[in-house]
Amino acid sequence: VYKGSCATLLRDLPSNAVYFATYEAFQDMIKQKFPNMQMEVLSAIFSGGMSGIAYWVVGMPPDVLKSRLQTAPPDKYRNGIRSVFVELMRTDGPFALYRGVIPVMLRAFPANAACFFGIELANTFFKLVTPNF
Repeated sequence: VYKGSCATLLRDLPSNAVYFATYEAFQDMIKQKFPNMQMEVLSAIFSGGMSGIAYWVVGMPPDVLKSRLQTAPPDKYRNGIRSVFVELMRTDGPFALYRGVIPVMLRAFPANAACFFGIELANTFFKLVTPNF
Protein backbone atom coordinates (compact mmCIF):
# COMPACT_ATOMS: atom_id res chain seq x y z
CA VAL A 1 0.00 0.00 0.00
CA TYR A 2 2.79 2.43 0.89
CA LYS A 3 5.23 1.37 -1.83
CA GLY A 4 6.59 4.51 -3.43
CA SER A 5 5.28 6.97 -0.83
CA CYS A 6 8.68 8.60 -0.35
CA ALA A 7 9.14 8.72 -4.12
CA THR A 8 5.76 10.45 -4.41
CA LEU A 9 6.88 13.07 -1.90
CA LEU A 10 10.13 13.47 -3.81
CA ARG A 11 8.04 14.33 -6.87
CA ASP A 12 5.28 16.37 -5.25
CA LEU A 13 7.12 18.66 -2.84
CA PRO A 14 9.46 20.42 -5.28
CA SER A 15 6.98 20.21 -8.16
CA ASN A 16 4.18 21.87 -6.22
CA ALA A 17 6.52 24.60 -4.99
CA VAL A 18 7.50 25.33 -8.59
CA TYR A 19 3.85 25.02 -9.70
CA PHE A 20 2.47 27.75 -7.46
CA ALA A 21 5.55 29.96 -7.69
CA THR A 22 5.36 29.85 -11.49
CA TYR A 23 1.67 30.74 -11.44
CA GLU A 24 2.27 33.76 -9.24
CA ALA A 25 5.34 34.82 -11.24
CA PHE A 26 3.42 34.77 -14.51
CA GLN A 27 0.47 36.58 -12.93
CA ASP A 28 2.80 39.32 -11.64
CA MET A 29 4.61 39.56 -14.97
CA ILE A 30 1.34 39.97 -16.89
CA LYS A 31 0.08 42.62 -14.46
CA GLN A 32 3.33 44.58 -14.87
CA LYS A 33 3.26 44.35 -18.67
CA PHE A 34 -0.42 45.27 -18.94
CA PRO A 35 -1.28 47.33 -15.83
CA ASN A 36 -4.46 48.94 -17.20
CA MET A 37 -6.01 45.95 -18.91
CA GLN A 38 -8.67 43.72 -17.42
CA MET A 39 -7.18 40.35 -18.36
CA GLU A 40 -8.01 38.12 -15.42
CA VAL A 41 -9.37 35.31 -17.59
CA LEU A 42 -6.52 35.24 -20.11
CA SER A 43 -3.97 35.78 -17.37
CA ALA A 44 -5.31 32.84 -15.37
CA ILE A 45 -5.41 30.59 -18.43
CA PHE A 46 -1.88 31.42 -19.57
CA SER A 47 -0.35 31.43 -16.08
CA GLY A 48 -2.10 28.18 -15.18
CA GLY A 49 -0.94 26.46 -18.35
CA MET A 50 2.65 27.57 -17.87
CA SER A 51 2.62 26.48 -14.23
CA GLY A 52 1.47 23.02 -15.32
CA ILE A 53 4.38 22.77 -17.73
CA ALA A 54 6.80 23.92 -15.02
CA TYR A 55 5.37 21.30 -12.65
CA TRP A 56 6.18 18.48 -15.05
CA VAL A 57 9.61 19.80 -16.03
CA VAL A 58 10.53 19.37 -12.36
CA GLY A 59 8.26 16.42 -11.59
CA MET A 60 8.85 14.15 -14.56
CA PRO A 61 12.15 12.53 -13.44
CA PRO A 62 10.93 11.60 -9.95
CA ASP A 63 7.61 10.47 -11.44
CA VAL A 64 9.38 8.08 -13.82
CA LEU A 65 11.39 6.67 -10.91
CA LYS A 66 8.29 6.38 -8.72
CA SER A 67 6.31 4.60 -11.43
CA ARG A 68 9.10 2.10 -12.06
CA LEU A 69 9.43 1.45 -8.34
CA GLN A 70 5.70 0.94 -7.86
CA THR A 71 5.25 -1.37 -10.85
CA ALA A 72 8.34 -3.52 -10.20
CA PRO A 73 8.04 -7.02 -8.80
CA PRO A 74 8.44 -7.22 -5.03
CA ASP A 75 12.05 -7.11 -3.81
CA LYS A 76 13.45 -6.02 -7.19
CA TYR A 77 14.68 -2.69 -5.84
CA ARG A 78 15.98 -3.33 -2.33
CA ASN A 79 17.32 0.22 -1.89
CA GLY A 80 14.14 1.86 -3.13
CA ILE A 81 14.27 4.76 -5.52
CA ARG A 82 18.07 4.86 -5.44
CA SER A 83 18.22 1.36 -6.96
CA VAL A 84 15.71 2.39 -9.63
CA PHE A 85 17.82 5.44 -10.50
CA VAL A 86 21.08 3.47 -10.74
CA GLU A 87 19.52 0.80 -12.97
CA LEU A 88 17.81 3.37 -15.18
CA MET A 89 21.03 5.34 -15.70
CA ARG A 90 22.96 2.17 -16.48
CA THR A 91 20.44 0.72 -18.94
CA ASP A 92 18.71 3.72 -20.55
CA GLY A 93 20.69 6.85 -19.67
CA PRO A 94 19.50 10.22 -18.41
CA PHE A 95 17.02 10.85 -21.23
CA ALA A 96 14.90 8.01 -19.86
CA LEU A 97 13.88 10.33 -17.02
CA TYR A 98 11.89 12.34 -19.57
CA ARG A 99 10.49 9.45 -21.60
CA GLY A 100 6.89 10.32 -22.44
CA VAL A 101 7.34 14.03 -21.79
CA ILE A 102 5.57 15.20 -24.97
CA PRO A 103 2.15 13.72 -24.14
CA VAL A 104 2.56 14.92 -20.56
CA MET A 105 3.23 18.49 -21.71
CA LEU A 106 0.41 18.40 -24.25
CA ARG A 107 -1.94 17.53 -21.41
CA ALA A 108 -0.34 19.80 -18.81
CA PHE A 109 -1.07 23.16 -20.41
CA PRO A 110 -4.83 22.82 -21.04
CA ALA A 111 -5.52 20.84 -17.87
CA ASN A 112 -3.81 23.35 -15.60
CA ALA A 113 -5.09 26.34 -17.55
CA ALA A 114 -8.62 25.06 -16.92
CA CYS A 115 -7.83 24.38 -13.26
CA PHE A 116 -6.58 27.88 -12.53
CA PHE A 117 -9.34 29.43 -14.64
CA GLY A 118 -11.83 27.61 -12.41
CA ILE A 119 -10.08 28.78 -9.26
CA GLU A 120 -10.03 32.40 -10.41
CA LEU A 121 -13.66 32.16 -11.53
CA ALA A 122 -14.66 30.84 -8.11
CA ASN A 123 -12.64 33.60 -6.40
CA THR A 124 -14.42 36.23 -8.50
CA PHE A 125 -17.79 34.71 -7.65
CA PHE A 126 -17.04 34.68 -3.92
CA LYS A 127 -15.87 38.30 -4.04
CA LEU A 128 -19.18 39.25 -5.66
CA VAL A 129 -21.29 37.26 -3.22
CA THR A 130 -19.38 38.19 -0.07
CA PRO A 131 -17.52 41.46 -0.77
CA ASN A 132 -16.67 42.09 2.90
CA PHE A 133 -15.45 38.60 3.70
